Amino acid sequence: MTQKTVNGVTFLEGTDNIYRDLGFPEAESVNLLARAELMMTIEKTVKERGLTQSEAAKLLGVSQPRLSDLYKGKLEKFTIDMLVKWLSKLGKQVTISVADQDVA
Repeated sequence: MTQKTVNGVTFLEGTDNIYRDLGFPEAESVNLLARAELMMTIEKTVKERGLTQSEAAKLLGVSQPRLSDLYKGKLEKFTIDMLVKWLSKLGKQVTISVADQDVA
C-alpha cells in the first residue's frame, strides 16, 4: 500500500489484492483472492442464467445450503479445485496465468 495526500487528506492506496492489504502472507493472499474471484464468477453466472439457488445447486450436484455458503462469501469452505469444477459445469473455461513476482 502507498500513502498519498490529496488536498491535505492523507490516505492509503491499496494494491490489487485486498487480502495482501489486510496483512495476509503473500501465498495465502493470492489463494484467497483467486477463490473470491472464482466464487464471484459462479454467482454472476448463476444470476445471468436466471437460475435459482436450488436450480443451480442441482446443476452443480450440491445442496442449496452449500451454494448459499458461496453466496455468503465463506471462502474457507471452498477450494480452487472445487470452484473450477463448478465453473466447468456452468459452461465456463478457467484460464490460469503465472508470472514472476515483483521483488521489492
